[in-house]
This record gives sequence, C-alpha cells and structure tokens, in this order.
Amino acid sequence: MADLLSQDEIDQALNGELTQWSQEGDAITRSVTADSFLDGIRLVQQVAEVAEDLNHHPDIDIRWTTITFTLSTHSAGGLTGMDLRLAGDIDRLTT
Repeated sequence: MADLLSQDEIDQALNGELTQWSQEGDAITRSVTADSFLDGIRLVQQVAEVAEDLNHHPDIDIRWTTITFTLSTHSAGGLTGMDLRLAGDIDRLTT
C-alpha cells in the first residue's frame, strides 16, 4: 500500500507543479473544458490508458465539454504519490 502524503507535501505539489488542481478533503480535483464533447471523450480515453498502465484510476465526471478528474488513493484513505503522478500525467495530456 502507498504511504499517505503529509499536508505539507500536498500543499507543495499544489503550489508548485500542480497549480490547476485543488484539494477537496482527501482528494485533489481538476476540471478541464474541451473544445467539443468528442474532444472531451478523447481526453478521457487518453487518461484511461495512462491510468490502466499505472493501475491507478481517477473518478471522472463528464458534463458536456467539462471533464472533472478527482484523485485519491481509496485503499490508503487519502492522497499518495500515485495521485500526484497521475495528476501530472493528466496535466501533460491537457496541454
């Protein structure tokens, strides 16, 4: 099982490399607006492929062209390094 991050580690990531993400309780979240519904679905497909490779899966909410990703390591009861890694991967896919 992955180790939980300290609040300082979470704050450092959110104020550094992951500025598009915000903390909501034991999770981090980011919404992305796609150019079209199909572009959003393509992004979800790309994220799904990365998540499968990592064996670490986000919660994904699709509302027309707005896609919201929520990350937390449920088995650990909070945020771990895997969440930060996947957040970084999602950021790279959205640029």
